[in-house]
Amino acid sequence: MKKVTILGSTGSIGTSALEFIGANRDKFSIVGLTANTATEKLKKQIIDFKPNIVAMADSVCAKELQDWVSSSGKGIFNGRRPDVLSGDEGVCSTASSTDAHIVISSIVGSSGLNPTLAAIRAGKDIGLANKETLVMAGEIVKREALKAGVKILPVDSEHNAIFQCLEGRKLEEVYRIVLTASGGPFLGKTMEQLEEVTVKDALKHPNWSMGSKITIDSATLMNKGLEVIEAYHLFGFTGDKIAVVIHPQSIIHSMVEFIDGGILAQLSVPDMKGPIAHALAYPNRVKGVLKRCSLTDIGSLTFFKPDLKTFPCLRYAFDALNEGGTMPAVINAANEELVGLFLKEYIKFNDIPVIIEHIMQRHKNMKADNLENIYWADSWARETVLNRVRQIK
Repeated sequence: MKKVTILGSTGSIGTSALEFIGANRDKFSIVGLTANTATEKLKKQIIDFKPNIVAMADSVCAKELQDWVSSSGKGIFNGRRPDVLSGDEGVCSTASSTDAHIVISSIVGSSGLNPTLAAIRAGKDIGLANKETLVMAGEIVKREALKAGVKILPVDSEHNAIFQCLEGRKLEEVYRIVLTASGGPFLGKTMEQLEEVTVKDALKHPNWSMGSKITIDSATLMNKGLEVIEAYHLFGFTGDKIAVVIHPQSIIHSMVEFIDGGILAQLSVPDMKGPIAHALAYPNRVKGVLKRCSLTDIGSLTFFKPDLKTFPCLRYAFDALNEGGTMPAVINAANEELVGLFLKEYIKFNDIPVIIEHIMQRHKNMKADNLENIYWADSWARETVLNRVRQIK
């Protein structure tokens, strides 16, 4: 029985992971769960999966949850009420204090970094769905994982595909890795056509059901850019050895091209339960996770070069990777702030790449070998974004 803690259990990755675990209770059990503010959703998960410990990042929500746990009958908890922790410290404690074999890190954004590090330092293998952790502090995370002797298993569909294609292969025989992108809801549009798109338009992803932040990132292609930086840290390939192709069907999740010209690709229907199950069960596989992928029903697969003029965020991410240091943390923080402002309709969709470029041009790069520099750069980028938005409004 593999014991699992899920950081961000009420989000799209967390709920998919729990659906998979719920269907395979003979193989997996939940020992810890964390959420931000989704109290009612977490209550249902507690009743269903009986974790030993839970945490809510929001202290008001944590107090509400604690009151509910204290006042509810022991029967719904199988006789033992879970410990309820609060705030970022509580989330980190949940990540590190259980007897979990693996921690699924699916908290959205930069707030996932510290809990993931806490789990690594406690000797937990990581199922990584929080790409920002490696984008911000990849060298530190890898160093801590090596020191603790833990595995980082990618849960993003693209990196999970690369992981599968590389397994058992010699890295010196790899010519490049190829990340696929659906193109999002605005594939084929021009920058002029995107000038007046709404939040509702941008949230209509054609293939994947995801949270609002990552869906907007998919629409700008920043999600793919962050994945490029994450791929560098996971697999060690520099930017010139990483390519991106637009693949609207989202059947091929990524590919590895070898020096002899051969290409290996990982295919399946677009469903996050696939990579989640692979990471949780690794090195084994679980039967019946996904609907069968019928290539004859699909009929055809198409591929296009990304339009970097209309979607320059992808190019900026490559630039950040090539520059290194704190620049990836800066582009990540700026993007988080701008996506939040767009979702609140304070800025336009096309403002996101324009302001990101402005922030990158102003940043004085530093080494990213310590968390102090990384968090300073993160805070600087967020403050500079807000100042810039005030200037243009």
